[in-house]
Amino acid sequence: MSRLVSPAFRVEVLANLRLALPLIAAQIAAVGMGTIDTIYAGQVGPQALAAVAVAVNVYNLFLIFFMGLLMACSPIAAQMFGARRPAAAIGGFLRRSQRFGVIAGLLWTGLLNLVGPIMLRQLNLSAATTHDAIVFLRWFSCAGLMTSIWFVLRFAAEGLGQVRPIVIAGLIGLAANALFGWLLVFGHGGLPKLGINGLGLASTLATALMVAVLRWQYTRVPGLQAAMIASRDAAAAAGEGARDILKLGLPIAAIITAEGGLFVLMALLMARFGEATVASYQVAINFSSLVFMIPLGVGMATTVRVGHAAGAGDHAAARWRGLVGLSLGTVNAASNAAIMLLFAGLIVSFYTTDAVIAAQAAGFLLISAAFQLFDGVQATANGALRGLKDTRMPMLLTLVSYWGIGMPVAWWLAFHLGHGPDGLWWGLTAGLAAAAVGLTLRFAYKSAKLVRHAAPAVLAEA
Repeated sequence: MSRLVSPAFRVEVLANLRLALPLIAAQIAAVGMGTIDTIYAGQVGPQALAAVAVAVNVYNLFLIFFMGLLMACSPIAAQMFGARRPAAAIGGFLRRSQRFGVIAGLLWTGLLNLVGPIMLRQLNLSAATTHDAIVFLRWFSCAGLMTSIWFVLRFAAEGLGQVRPIVIAGLIGLAANALFGWLLVFGHGGLPKLGINGLGLASTLATALMVAVLRWQYTRVPGLQAAMIASRDAAAAAGEGARDILKLGLPIAAIITAEGGLFVLMALLMARFGEATVASYQVAINFSSLVFMIPLGVGMATTVRVGHAAGAGDHAAARWRGLVGLSLGTVNAASNAAIMLLFAGLIVSFYTTDAVIAAQAAGFLLISAAFQLFDGVQATANGALRGLKDTRMPMLLTLVSYWGIGMPVAWWLAFHLGHGPDGLWWGLTAGLAAAAVGLTLRFAYKSAKLVRHAAPAVLAEA
């Protein structure tokens, strides 16, 4: 217990938060774009909100996969930085990862247009809502290419410990999305009134602006400038690239898709209970996602902190930094749960004035508070494991937790025991709890093993 209040603990907490706070701001800005879209859609009407809800969840199913794939750029860059690799090597990786990001983005956009409408037609929605959702998704799909490029630049900068440029670009994108959405959805400023389709165009334009701002900062910020200059050097051809991103990123993508896919499937299953339930779920899950960005930001900072130590060969420091990150994530997740329990009604009032949707959404938020703790723990544990480049076993743990435990429990409670939408939420909680326990134990085991194996080498050198 004394170590939890030791100077070393306080030093690491501050070091983690210096990275985490800007990343939290960037994550909140990213989710804030979705929050703005949800609020604008709610103002258009209940049918528009339901259409946006299902279309966004289909989009997010692809987003979480490609985000997880490209998230590999962070631990790769972090360990290269920790190992003091030359700028030419880091720049070469940056160049190749950007090319890979463009290919991934084109694939993402294509899949949305080919597969997305098929998925939407399988839902239990009215013909009008299904049509609106398909048209909106086509407008929204072009954001996939720009978001993919953003992920590469963002995660590489994160791995190099340069988080301020990410925040600046993210906040500019958030403001632009709010402005463009206001202009295009409602037809202000003499522009055509596009309704919810304007949200898709606004998101694409705002994301393109974010990419432009971050790329510009790569040419100005000293910690990024060397990598950007070196990325144009033909001599920086060897080193990490697409193969390394795939090797590390595919398990990360599987982990995030296993969790995110479960949430998306829950949203689609909510359609069985009517469009009002779908809209209520969208409100509750949007706010839950918003506050989840805090422990997720801590987890991302923990990836960088652990990765820098692991790259330098200091496994004891890597273990310590991971444990501190887990502590921070747990404390924050508990506070998020308290906010939902105390202010559910007030939170919902910002999203909708529809009494039926508001009442159900408030009930969903109360249940959502229960899994906030587990969600925060698993996010930071995953971050610590990514810093060690340990992704295969976490992938298996996640798949078992979410789809071997969470999904069956949700289905049983909702459709066999008659708990309906509430049963789906409790199934999510069961899956997150299993993941939190399994990933925490995995980090404790893996980091301790690395420390034990490193100790004989240290003694031999002495």
